[in-house]
Amino acid sequence: MALPSLTVSSTTGQLTGQGLDGSYRDGRRILSRCELRAAGSEPLAVQGRLTAADRARFTGVLRRAGERGPDPEIRVERLRFADGTEWITFHSSATRPVRLPVEVHLGTDLADLGAVAVGLPGPELRAAVHGSGLRWSGRGAHAVVTADPAPQDALASAGLLRWELELPPGGRRTITLHPRLEHGTGGSPTAPGRAAALVPGPRNGPAGPRPRSERPPRSWSDARLECDDPRADALLAGSLDDLYGLLMRDPALPTDVFVAAGFPWRCGLAPAEALWAARMLLPLGTRLAAATLRTLARTQQATPGADFGRIPGPLRDSGPHAPPACTGIEATLLFPAVLAEARRWGLPDQETERLLPAAERCLQWLRTATDPRGADRGGYLPDPAPHGPYRCETQAHAHRAAVLGADLLDACGAPGAAALRDWAAELRVRFRTDFWAEDRTGGRPAALLTVDGRQVPHLGATAAHLLDTGLLGGGTFAPGLLDAAQTDQLARLLRGPAMDSGWGLRGLGARESGYNPFGHRGGAVRVHETAVAAAGLAAAGHEAAAGTLTKGILDAAESFGHRLPEMFAGEQRTAGGVPVPHPAACRPAAVAAAGAVQMLIALAGLRPDVPAGTVAVRPLGTTPLGAMQLTGLTIAEQPFAVRIGRLGMGMVEEAADGLQLGS
Repeated sequence: MALPSLTVSSTTGQLTGQGLDGSYRDGRRILSRCELRAAGSEPLAVQGRLTAADRARFTGVLRRAGERGPDPEIRVERLRFADGTEWITFHSSATRPVRLPVEVHLGTDLADLGAVAVGLPGPELRAAVHGSGLRWSGRGAHAVVTADPAPQDALASAGLLRWELELPPGGRRTITLHPRLEHGTGGSPTAPGRAAALVPGPRNGPAGPRPRSERPPRSWSDARLECDDPRADALLAGSLDDLYGLLMRDPALPTDVFVAAGFPWRCGLAPAEALWAARMLLPLGTRLAAATLRTLARTQQATPGADFGRIPGPLRDSGPHAPPACTGIEATLLFPAVLAEARRWGLPDQETERLLPAAERCLQWLRTATDPRGADRGGYLPDPAPHGPYRCETQAHAHRAAVLGADLLDACGAPGAAALRDWAAELRVRFRTDFWAEDRTGGRPAALLTVDGRQVPHLGATAAHLLDTGLLGGGTFAPGLLDAAQTDQLARLLRGPAMDSGWGLRGLGARESGYNPFGHRGGAVRVHETAVAAAGLAAAGHEAAAGTLTKGILDAAESFGHRLPEMFAGEQRTAGGVPVPHPAACRPAAVAAAGAVQMLIALAGLRPDVPAGTVAVRPLGTTPLGAMQLTGLTIAEQPFAVRIGRLGMGMVEEAADGLQLGS
């Protein structure tokens, strides 16, 4: 994946036209079928793997009639890039020349990705010979595949390209395929997924166009982890690679970038997910956060009225006990919090000042939406309707936005901080009574309050957002909505077997009515919420529980090749078991990949305050993954490296000049 290009296949490398198989560009499937045959048969697949987020390598062997012994003499390697460009290289170990007939069967339906993802592809289109390849036309667009070297034969009716390759003893030959999308009747090509500069192809192969992606430059530092548990190193590297594959430019201003939500369902801007990813990657620099904030500021509601200052966003499922929630409300509340924390990590003052007006509008919307004079709301923030319900996690987001927003306003000399702090303090007092459901086990936070004030006490992973209070100055965390005893009780509930599956937190506790291990928000493990819980538990002093969740996600990641999906089934972990994939999960997914990064870096306990010139390092004393060294981090726009010993002692090895180690 290198959005807006991506290619999907099985580990055989063959694109069969079934399911999601195909190469996509700008949301259209430009190639659904690319099946290779040589010497009259398909290669026997022996390995297929991603070598990076934007490329995969497939290895196979050929058995030809007349070969003696068990050892194949012809090896096939297919190197495929996200935009569908493919190098097919045949290696010969024979001691004599080999004449090798090769066929590639191509086809497409030019279907939209959304239609393919829900199982509604279009009919395969009829091809026409076009230069050194084939061309298909449909619905105002054209797909073209060119080949180098040009095929000896092209059969449009069958979608076939044919070659007769001559392989010298011990030699190799390469065929390059390049699909592209053209829009309109005139055939004007869209910008391809790579530059068309010609460079030498593989050794002993033809010169050809090597894919050079138009992908945005990586908007974070190249962090590396060396840990006693090497799986953590692989998870960090794989997660950052997934995020790079999801990185997109804002069409309105291509110099600004954001991380798309995930494949296949949301290959575009999802405001809340983009902000969460940017926030979780702040230890790797503030450039992504700044660009994401600028992108979303351009979408902010500017028309006077009740929605003035709100960032638009769609509804999303909230499980069996609540109506859909509004992601736009979550994004609006995240905006000032991300800006405030980015400033602590070293966002330049001029960038903070540039984004401050948009943050002020978000905070103005918050105060308007929670004004108790408006509709007898008691100061709670409704989500999604103006009259409720009132969600637990939405109040947590609102409280964090108010506290961090007030901190931001004070730092920038802007008015309104005192009113926000007063509202947040009043919210804490009311919340600790209204949203706390007492029971014989010590109580629990209510999932939501209904319009008539009734508690819905079902426990789910969204309660973890109560532990995510945000970072203030001096390396301190902001106050939370829960008091100390309630925080300890929530920590006990989250680490219990009803919530912790052994692979991560369930979206809904296993003992709750409506629990379904495959429930999108009703029991499945969501990596993002588990990451929020792990970081929040560590900040609250519950290090053992934080370490347990981190190790559970790390164990699960091993089953997914260290590239975590958005979610997986919340079935209880058993000896010898593995987590069960969820059929509707995005993979890669922005919040899952960013959540994995946050969980691993949170073990170091970094708490910067760049405006004050300090950084605190408070690693988990339990050292759940053993000793670790993090390099390539960024604080104050400069490289930062830290080493954590097996006894939980931290040592800063590289930092910006003038940055002092705080207490």
